[in-house]
Amino acid sequence: MLRTIDLRGRALSPAELLAIVPRAAAARAEALAIAATLVADVAARGEEALREQAERFDGAVGHDIRVPSVHLDEAVGGLDPRVRAALEEAIGRVRQASAAQVPPASVTELAPGARVVQRWQPVRRVGLYVPGGKAVYPSSVVMNVVPAQVAGVSEVALASPPQRAHGGRVHPVILAAARLLGVDEVYAMGGAGAIGAFAYGVPALGLDPVDVVTGPGNNFVAAAKRAVAGVVGTDAEAGATEILIVADDTADPRLVAADLISQAEHDEQASAVLVTASEDLAAAVDAEIGPRAARTRHAQRVAAALTGPQSAIVLVDDLAAATAFSNAYAPEHLELHLAAPNPDAFVHAGAVFVGPDSPVSLGDYLAGSNHVLPTGGQARYAAGLSAATFLRPQQVIDYDRAALAEVREDVVTLAQAEDLPAHGEAVEARFQA
Repeated sequence: MLRTIDLRGRALSPAELLAIVPRAAAARAEALAIAATLVADVAARGEEALREQAERFDGAVGHDIRVPSVHLDEAVGGLDPRVRAALEEAIGRVRQASAAQVPPASVTELAPGARVVQRWQPVRRVGLYVPGGKAVYPSSVVMNVVPAQVAGVSEVALASPPQRAHGGRVHPVILAAARLLGVDEVYAMGGAGAIGAFAYGVPALGLDPVDVVTGPGNNFVAAAKRAVAGVVGTDAEAGATEILIVADDTADPRLVAADLISQAEHDEQASAVLVTASEDLAAAVDAEIGPRAARTRHAQRVAAALTGPQSAIVLVDDLAAATAFSNAYAPEHLELHLAAPNPDAFVHAGAVFVGPDSPVSLGDYLAGSNHVLPTGGQARYAAGLSAATFLRPQQVIDYDRAALAEVREDVVTLAQAEDLPAHGEAVEARFQA
């Protein structure tokens, strides 16, 4: 099912590798243009635009966009006890791992009476997006809400698409997860429009603008974040999912095929890539994928993702070449199925899963790590969602008179060198009678 890209015998520069890596570039460009239009419409027309978009994309009409509290109560009351137990376990694990991401305040004593305090301040209000189109993601409620709470965010709003099958309500399992986490400001709105609503606010719904928008979604959601950048803070663009597996001839082709398929079932635009120096493994994985993909529930969606331009088997000369390709691709999810994995060599990835017993599916739910991760090559410079996403480093400067006097002359000298004499005069004023 997967096309093959044969890079053996070719010495490629990083720029050449970037040009070769499989990407659905046309789909992303189209998404950006459409998302910008949808965001602008919500900014201009608010609730009216949201309702038109809900009817167009979700088949929902006349629904409560701001979810009534009773809907949250009903959802948690009807939650399958097994699902509740699994969610509570995930909440505990993600909360524990997220707590390690909050840096302690520190004080630097530069001289007697000269102190600089480095502290981390949470943003006040966040808008968290949870997808709900082709699948339902209560796990994404956990992954968004818990780090924000750990960071100390005081106001948390959540949005997820209205579901036609549930009378225009947000999916009940998503509502239940929100209630378990104590989130009571929830909106039935989806896609790029939801991102726009968070960024600009919708007064008719009592929705105030947020400071930061986070959450995964399809390429339209990712593109909408780009459209609102500068209006609000955003996390990395967590668009259509990606998995890249680097494997050698010791890998089990059944597991490699199963993991590629597991991410392909998210969306037709999902990317599934195997990089290997073993022609035998490549053939075995390709032979395994066909029948396994045909048996899975979402076979049509999986087939579209695996046969799209964004998915491939990449043949390389050796592990060094595989590593270079992976670092150029900068995947959202990287799995290492290697006899001697060295995750330190793989410097560009949203999250790294080491060995056959650490599949991406584990990270999606219960590893304790966060599954909201950068896609589209952004892992070269962006991080996955964490408590740090909701924190701002802030410096507090506290000098007494003696400490200021010690650097008085140097401040004046530099101010004069920069032709900003009033800067120096502001210091001198403190020493004049």
